[in-house]
Amino acid sequence: MEYVLGAHQYGKAETRLVRIYRDTARHQIRDLNVSTSLRGDFAAAYLDGDQANVLPTDSQKNTAYAFALERGVAEIETYALTLARHFADDIEPVHAARVEVDEYGWERVRLTGGDHPHAFVRASQEVRTTTVTVEGRGREQRTWVLSGLRDLVLLKSTGSEFAGFLHDRYTTLVETDDRVLATSLTARWRHMRPEGDWNALNASIRQVLIEKFATVHSRALQQSLFQMGKAVLAAHEDIAEIRLSAPNKHHFLVDLSPFGQDNQGEVFHADDRPYGLIQCALQREDAPPAGPAWDVPSSFAG
Repeated sequence: MEYVLGAHQYGKAETRLVRIYRDTARHQIRDLNVSTSLRGDFAAAYLDGDQANVLPTDSQKNTAYAFALERGVAEIETYALTLARHFADDIEPVHAARVEVDEYGWERVRLTGGDHPHAFVRASQEVRTTTVTVEGRGREQRTWVLSGLRDLVLLKSTGSEFAGFLHDRYTTLVETDDRVLATSLTARWRHMRPEGDWNALNASIRQVLIEKFATVHSRALQQSLFQMGKAVLAAHEDIAEIRLSAPNKHHFLVDLSPFGQDNQGEVFHADDRPYGLIQCALQREDAPPAGPAWDVPSSFAG
């Protein structure tokens, strides 16, 4: 029996990088988690242990740090594009490069009379994300950009129901026309082109998602997600596709009748697990092919 090497890649995962701008007395901070992954002529490394074509993952880490200083990180999409294009263009054995960046937000410490110039507090648990994939070089080079966010925690205390669902002999859930709807949203969207005003677009899409979550009378979280994704595509013609993932953060009404109290939707138990996980994708009919844009290194882990 012969054994054939299949798809393979390697890179440096989760390089923690903090870039502080000290150009003025009012400092700026960008807090990133950077992962790089390369594909190319690396079969010999797997088959024979020959490292001649292998750029060390430590070199990839160092490049991420050096580019943060030399090129800056004003927008994480631009930073990721610069890194990915460098690996694809300048490292001969590399056929494709993928760069993933998470950004953690910071806010200035507020003082009486104004903000502190160089003291910060973490903004929230929400994370801004991007994934850039570059294949080939020169005129044949192709590029895909994903942007997104995760851990955007949303809750509406009414305006949501869940009824008319399928019942079987194991169904115990009680139908309701008034419930708390809460989630920790992950949203990722694919751009038509590898260019744009990334910061402004990110802020706009985030606002569309939040507003639609708030204003849609939800008969199910599935319906809410579809309407949120649809609103993003309607508002931004340069978005080819959006994917949404939302755990249903259940809030169960506490039975206070043993204490002679009538709980009319005021006291709940927040249950973190198990939870329903609702996911969907929306795409324009004329969207360009996604190529490897959605491929992830974790797919090798099963």
